[in-house]
Amino acid sequence: MSEKMKKSDKVKMSSRPKNDRLNKSDIKKQTWRAGNMLYPVPAVMVSCARKGEKPNIITVAWTGTVCSNPPMVSISVRPERYSYSMIRETGEFVINLTTKELTYATDWCGVKSGRDVDKFKEMNLTAMPGEKLTYAPVIAESPVNLECRVQKEIPLGSHNMFLAKIEDVMISEKYMNENGKFELNQTGLVTYSHGEYFVLGEKIGKFGYSVKK
Repeated sequence: MSEKMKKSDKVKMSSRPKNDRLNKSDIKKQTWRAGNMLYPVPAVMVSCARKGEKPNIITVAWTGTVCSNPPMVSISVRPERYSYSMIRETGEFVINLTTKELTYATDWCGVKSGRDVDKFKEMNLTAMPGEKLTYAPVIAESPVNLECRVQKEIPLGSHNMFLAKIEDVMISEKYMNENGKFELNQTGLVTYSHGEYFVLGEKIGKFGYSVKK
């Protein structure tokens, strides 16, 4: 590794794995019934609204990127949830990334129903108009807001999946550094794993580092 690399790369990268294999006697597994154990996942607040009604927030962990070009995402929502009909009728929603400071609100919005409370008011969050959507607001306190328009709804079972195209991305300027780079990983992003919330921790690598010479 060059001296230049040593100075610029302040993070210790994960090294090549050793070739030593475990003995079969050291490998002990249990078989569980089929279930969702794909963790960690994002913990996001999804905002939505329809004409003449207060906006709402639903916390979603079953969400992810499904396509790069065009940029598309998915969220899965139970049809009995208050937000479901809003999203279905308007075809709009906003994915708002969450941070350590927003964890309490994220959890609270996931266990309370918008039928009974005004989540923006109770959690002191700001519903701000986006750039592309008509009804769904962005959460101003979130560092990244993805304005999404539904392309397709797929009934799956307990949840219906909304496939959506990202129409616009809004970011908080306070996370821009002096070189004009958006420091997303410095925002304190939160993940959800097996019933618990975690803040992103130590950087152990970057895309392509395993083959970089």
